[in-house]
Amino acid sequence: MIAVVGPGDPTDPIVLAAAEQVGVLLAEAGHQVVTGGLGGVMAAASRGAKSAGGIVVAMLPGDDPSAANEFADVVVATGLGQGRNVLVVRSADAVIAVGGSWGTLSEVAVARRLGRPVVWLHGWAVDGPTDRVPTADTPEAALHWLTATFSAE
Repeated sequence: MIAVVGPGDPTDPIVLAAAEQVGVLLAEAGHQVVTGGLGGVMAAASRGAKSAGGIVVAMLPGDDPSAANEFADVVVATGLGQGRNVLVVRSADAVIAVGGSWGTLSEVAVARRLGRPVVWLHGWAVDGPTDRVPTADTPEAALHWLTATFSAE
């Protein structure tokens, strides 16, 4: 399972198109996709995965399962607010962040603390104390990074 994280309200059509293509590519490669289940990047990645026959898991911040975007196959209404970010990245083998927001940064930070591989597409440059979060310029480059990371392990 791969997490796709990003802002719920991005206005940049390039970011939304990239998130949708990431979803398509992940599903075509046989990965399940987990997101925060709401709009923006989360809905775009879910739509892409669903259109390619993938399975989409939505980890919602609230208690209402009907708040999930229409592309979710499995909905978990956590009731944890932003705390659900931990569940999203903890349930994944790796994380692809698309776009930038403070919530996305929190997911990237938690993923790194948990030792999950993370790549950022159209996001922020983040230098950690001992390493840098890798970035990608295209959805295909993000998937290439993912494939290379798993084949190296």
